[in-house]
Amino acid sequence: MLSELSRFKVIDAHIHCGLQYGNLNFENIYPLLTAAGIDAACIFAPVEEIYDRYDPHFKDTEEWKKKRHLANSYVLSLREKGKPVFPYYFVWNDFNISELDKPYYGIKWHRHPDEPEYNYNDPRCHKFIERIIGKRLPIVLEESLENTVLFIKELAPGATVIIPHLGALNGSFESLEKEGIWNLPNVYADTALAHSSTIEHYIKKYSVNRLLYGSDYPFGLPKTEITKVYSVGLNDQELNSVLGDNILALFKKIEFRSDHE
Repeated sequence: MLSELSRFKVIDAHIHCGLQYGNLNFENIYPLLTAAGIDAACIFAPVEEIYDRYDPHFKDTEEWKKKRHLANSYVLSLREKGKPVFPYYFVWNDFNISELDKPYYGIKWHRHPDEPEYNYNDPRCHKFIERIIGKRLPIVLEESLENTVLFIKELAPGATVIIPHLGALNGSFESLEKEGIWNLPNVYADTALAHSSTIEHYIKKYSVNRLLYGSDYPFGLPKTEITKVYSVGLNDQELNSVLGDNILALFKKIEFRSDHE
């Protein structure tokens, strides 16, 4: 499964891709990637296919479980069809641990402070996190500041966590800096929608080896967002790290089940 990774040089680590909401199918996204010189993308379902983000009292239903299953199955099917994608599983409060037996390359863990909440007290949540850590799957974590710190320092201190937008929607880059989050060797960041000055500051103070290029399409355009990475004055080796090598190094650590090899 991992033997062909070397053919990918530039990877967008943050793309929303789905069938049920808007025009976010892969056929519409792929031309944008190729136009920006991007070889592959890490993809996960749009939020609207996972839960009702506009209802803070959201109650799960069989209809939503079916919609969620279709959303995750779609991103997985693209990989199975040979598309240049790395599917991530978008987890919600059912904490469906059997999904982790499928060949996902990462986990999307997402909510904003005014949206329905994850049930961190559910024993299934802890078992799910334990399995993620065991499989060494990276987690794209977009949460409130309080829950981001709780997740990284208490719930999943052994997990590989990628904070999108250099923390802009996790309380802010500066708030996470005050909490010492960026110093942790298991915490990565992506550049999606981040300001160039923040990208430069992170690289200068922390590590170019824990930064990933991402666009957050459809909220950011792949070409626009990758241009920011090219603009911050990195040398060729540093560029290669941010544009692809760093995320590929994480993928090479994943413990896939033998029946998926």
